[in-house]
Amino acid sequence: MNALATEVLKARRSRVPWVTALAFTVAAAVGGLFMFILQNQDRARSLGLLGTKAALVGGEADWPTYFSFLAQTTAVGGMLVFGLVLVWLFGREFSQNTVKDLLALPTARTTIVAAKFVMALVWCLILSVQLVLLGLLIGTVLGLPGWTADVVVSGVAMIAAVAVMTVLLATPIALAASVGRGYLPGVGVMMTAVFCAQVVAALGYGQYFPWSVPALFSGLAGADRVSPGPLGVLLVVLVGTAGVAATALWWRNADQDR
Repeated sequence: MNALATEVLKARRSRVPWVTALAFTVAAAVGGLFMFILQNQDRARSLGLLGTKAALVGGEADWPTYFSFLAQTTAVGGMLVFGLVLVWLFGREFSQNTVKDLLALPTARTTIVAAKFVMALVWCLILSVQLVLLGLLIGTVLGLPGWTADVVVSGVAMIAAVAVMTVLLATPIALAASVGRGYLPGVGVMMTAVFCAQVVAALGYGQYFPWSVPALFSGLAGADRVSPGPLGVLLVVLVGTAGVAATALWWRNADQDR
């Protein structure tokens, strides 16, 4: 609990939580903008939100579409934002030379790692809750049709499931930031994962590549793509477990000579 309280204190005194909150606020607002344009493309064109010859197709301005957009945003944007959270939690100790102070404390290294991962999980879930609440508010203001209890429950459940899977897939980023002793290695792994996820999903093998599973689950690849199924979810869980375990083992056994 002391280690977790320390991580909370670090986050509270940092601007990074505000940056991540702003990112998810923008995501919800962009979704609302798309819904507004779909509601009335002629009005959006007159306001300069849409080119004179442009048109949006393939969606309806209703609650199911909006929830689907928020889930897709969590799948892709969440990997970047959640990855940023883990890069900061782990990489900052090395970039700011505070890791030696942590290791000098009478606290097990694995306890420190566990506190950081718990902090990351809570942080990312709070961001997801923020996204849902903003989505409900924006959708209500726009007066989107299709509101039913089943639609809301299924939409929120999809966003929650995608958020949890994305957090699990971001755990190897913590390992990269630790082994690389700084921010840049974690950012590099994060960008590589996002890029490869898009390429593999486009090739039709996303159900076998864990980092493509959240996007497939949210419907980002389209209805004609293969569903990730139980195998994809299992791979996500295995990656998350391996990421946490490998990071804890590295912190416990690695020589910290700087």
